[in-house]
Amino acid sequence: MLFTSLLIFLITQALPGDVARILLGREASQHAIDQLRAQLGLDRPLPVQYLTWLADFVKGNWGTSFSTGQPVRALVLSRLVNSLQLAGLTLVIAVPTAVAMGVIAALYEESWIDTLISLLSLSVVGLPEFITGLVLIQVFSFRLGWLPANSSIAPGTGFFAALPYLVLPALTATLVLLAYVARLTRASMLVELNRPYVRTAVLKGVRWRRVVVSHVLRNALLPTITVIAISFGWLISGLIVVENVFNYPGLGRLLTFAIARRDIPLIQAVALVAVLGFALANLVADILYAAFNPRITLR
Repeated sequence: MLFTSLLIFLITQALPGDVARILLGREASQHAIDQLRAQLGLDRPLPVQYLTWLADFVKGNWGTSFSTGQPVRALVLSRLVNSLQLAGLTLVIAVPTAVAMGVIAALYEESWIDTLISLLSLSVVGLPEFITGLVLIQVFSFRLGWLPANSSIAPGTGFFAALPYLVLPALTATLVLLAYVARLTRASMLVELNRPYVRTAVLKGVRWRRVVVSHVLRNALLPTITVIAISFGWLISGLIVVENVFNYPGLGRLLTFAIARRDIPLIQAVALVAVLGFALANLVADILYAAFNPRITLR
């Protein structure tokens, strides 16, 4: 996190354009620009700026947004809640569906079922998110009228109140993850099905369903856990296209807003929160590894 914070700071400093001139406009005098730079602390040496920003960030003082004038912390945390709601619903839909598809494809290897699952998953994942989102809007919003086409929710909206607005974005994100998780689960299942312990369990008379669920699937899910953890980090801040298609107020849309307005404190906060999400997701994956594989111990 410390190394990443340094990278984020250096990248935001290397962005083209002068923040003060962008905020004041092209017609602003040089004296006004210098005053604003001093007010924002942009005239200080870069190491001083970095250490000051990092210390304030750890203390919870994330600064004030250049473009909105709002506290960055409150703005980012409110959008983080929205992103977590969307990510959670996506995982609830995507993970069981993809794992089930991968297991079925492996159990019926090289059959028409395996071919059909592969064709469907790969054809869907090949579509860009904005195409998938527009198709879902056309079908479920305009033709059937079941779900709203616009997912713009008010700040502080609870999960159940926001649920109708989350379904279409979650389905769009699910289709992106479906093929990766399903294909990985299928490959891992095929490897485990050919292990000697499977043949031994069958010869001992253990029921096939128990062999698959209790032994094969448990071992096959180990590589899948890593992909799911990385996908969760991507879902927190990487759904920029999906959020813009559905006008959903998440972290990804907030990041594009900040970049367009050269809002450095907001960019830095969103990026660091996203990296923290990736780190925590991978930590959970390591813990789950130990839970699924008794040979792994956490010290």
